[in-house]
Amino acid sequence: MAFSVGGSNGIGRGRRRFGAGGGTLSEMNVVPLVDVVLVLLIIFMLTAHVMEFGLEINVPATRDVRDTAEDLPVVSITRDAKIYLNESPVNINRIAAEVARRFPGAKAVYIRADAAAVWDPIVQVISIVGKAGLQPRVVTKPDEPASRR
Repeated sequence: MAFSVGGSNGIGRGRRRFGAGGGTLSEMNVVPLVDVVLVLLIIFMLTAHVMEFGLEINVPATRDVRDTAEDLPVVSITRDAKIYLNESPVNINRIAAEVARRFPGAKAVYIRADAAAVWDPIVQVISIVGKAGLQPRVVTKPDEPASRR
C-alpha cells in the first residue's frame, strides 16, 4: 500500500520531491495481523476451559514416576465411592467383564483412587481385578521434593 508524502491541505503540491521516484512511502499494514491475533486469542479463551477434562480425583503422592501415552484400562474410584472405567461409570461386579470387552489382551488394570476415598471399595476392586487374572496397579502422583514446596 502506498501513501503520498506531500501535504494534505493542497498547498505546495509538487514542491517537495524526495528522490527521482516521486514521493511514495511504503509501510506494512498491521491491521490484518492484529485482527488475526485477536481472533486467535478469543478462540483460545473460549476453548481453554474445555481442555480440563476427566474426573477430579486426588491420588496419593509417591517418588517414582513413569509417563505413558497408551490407552490403558483405568478404574477410578471417587471420594464418594463411585467407580468409573476410563471416565464411564461401571458397576463394581462388571469391572472384569468390561475390561475384557473394551481392552482385549489387557494384562493389568490401573486403579486410581482419591486419597480421601473409603478404603473398602478400593480393596474390593483390587480383589475383583486379581480374581479376573489381571494385575492390579495403583496410580499415584509424583511427590514434590522439599526444595519445590
